[in-house]
Amino acid sequence: MMAHPVRSDHTFHIPVMGTGFTLDTPLRVARFGISSVVSLVDDVLIEQARRHHCMENGEPYEPIGNDHPDPRAARITAYFDLLDRLVRRQSEALRASPIEPGGEIYRYYELLPETPLKRRFRSYLHSKDPSEKRDLELQLRESAVSGAIDANIMTKLDPNAIRDGVEQPAEFGDAMAALRGFARSSVNAAIVFSAGINHRLYAYLSEFPDFMPQEDGTLRKRVTLKVSDFRSAQIQGRFLAKSGVWVSEFRIESGINCGGHTFPTAGLLMGPILEEFKQKRAELVETLFAAVNRTRAARKLPPLTEPPEVRVTVQGGIGNASEDELMLKYYEVDGTGWGTPFLLAPDAVNVDEEHLRKLMDAGPEDVRLSDSSPMGVPFWNLMTSASEEARRQRIAEGHPGSPCPKGYLRFESRFGKPPICSASRQFQRQALAAPPPPGEAPSLTELKHEILQHKSCICHDLGGGFLRRHGIAPRATPAICCGPNILYFKRITTLDELIGHIYGRVSDLCATERPHMLIQELRLYIAHLKDQIESCSKGLIDRTPKYFEEFVQNLSDGIRYYRERSCQIVSEQRDRFLDELGLAQRQLETVMTSPSGVLPGRTG
Repeated sequence: MMAHPVRSDHTFHIPVMGTGFTLDTPLRVARFGISSVVSLVDDVLIEQARRHHCMENGEPYEPIGNDHPDPRAARITAYFDLLDRLVRRQSEALRASPIEPGGEIYRYYELLPETPLKRRFRSYLHSKDPSEKRDLELQLRESAVSGAIDANIMTKLDPNAIRDGVEQPAEFGDAMAALRGFARSSVNAAIVFSAGINHRLYAYLSEFPDFMPQEDGTLRKRVTLKVSDFRSAQIQGRFLAKSGVWVSEFRIESGINCGGHTFPTAGLLMGPILEEFKQKRAELVETLFAAVNRTRAARKLPPLTEPPEVRVTVQGGIGNASEDELMLKYYEVDGTGWGTPFLLAPDAVNVDEEHLRKLMDAGPEDVRLSDSSPMGVPFWNLMTSASEEARRQRIAEGHPGSPCPKGYLRFESRFGKPPICSASRQFQRQALAAPPPPGEAPSLTELKHEILQHKSCICHDLGGGFLRRHGIAPRATPAICCGPNILYFKRITTLDELIGHIYGRVSDLCATERPHMLIQELRLYIAHLKDQIESCSKGLIDRTPKYFEEFVQNLSDGIRYYRERSCQIVSEQRDRFLDELGLAQRQLETVMTSPSGVLPGRTG
């Protein structure tokens, strides 16, 4: 492989969480070599964060108002330039600090996993030879590299901008403006695309030279695709390669066992998906390499002589060191993502004290795969959050829906254009008053109205934790997008403790009764299948018999795969793993043989 950016020895990253939880996480963790991801959804919140951190760090601040010709892009550029400056400053101070307890560089090396660099650090500590110690010190100071300040764009969140009642050109759409803002910033980092392909956004990438590989394979900015299966990686990777854009990382995320928005597969499980990546990774890289070079030839650019680096990482439900090791060693991924457990590490992410308590106290009934998102996809939600309390209070007072202060999730055009958000008061008032379709049963209409009122103002409220934490809006009503893993983490922790947990140095953060991540995902998919069948039978969704047959077949194939590879997958507690696998098999059979489990369109 060709040249790639220097990165630290950490094998995990902190994924994007909501709009505000990881908004300034780079300022907490990047100097210690830890990469994290910042959401680009909410440029108003980003501007508030820039003002706060400029004031806190003595940086000049000039507001970027809505009268700016390109406000969304300009706010994002300015914020990432600020993060870049501050992290560089922090890293320089860290490298200059004493390599002794209390020094930041000492902490940097204490946090690393067991690697040759960590052993070099220990050699320095134990060396008695002054000359050797000086050489080792120079090496350690040079090797203390910072983590990346990556950014996330949800590709589906790309409504066209409306200004003074006039729809703006496509490049001012939310996603395209966010990409432009990140592309113009000074950071050497990756843009993470999630939620599937967006043709106009992906085509727009090629307009920014920083995303195009140089002749030696280096990239100033990189592209990471968040994917749920190998086919998605192939399709999106090829599309970008035809534009000359290289995908530097495929970030596999469980379709259901994660935090926030989920994009469930038709029962494809993490193990078989990872196995396919493991077996076909080289083939994928060669395919993309050939496509990129064909594009370069057509543009009369020199060909790449070797494929640039392609990383494969995974996230979604990882909860202990043995699962992390399984991903790295058996499935041969290059890194792992840890999200939900960091919600209990307030020195790393933004959660206010009230919601730290609520997360610790949460039971299974409090963490739900809900209908809360106006995007119309399942959304993991803490049902005891202030956002949910406010939503229920508005309904009780006879005023369902949100004031919709930002409107980033404007998808509904049922009552005319421009589109509005289904969680907004305006839309809910119209939808609840509208006559039902002819012939629709009153019970179905009532159920649809109930589900409609589940929609939450998440594009605003997911930033509430940041606003409360920094005293910007103490009365904000945060939404919390924790995944089901939060049920097994029951105390406030620290960055250092959680890193120790990831690397197997701390063993008391996670409940012992927690199911294996692969079993948990399987259970969630069986529950999702049951919910899909019931929703279809009630007329809420439309699914074909073929869809359900494929879903059941994929789950059955996944169970068989886990049983056959149990020795490789689980070194400890294999009997428990097999018992839970057998129980899941019986649960699947029960779903399919119960009256509500009869596939729509089939009998018996």
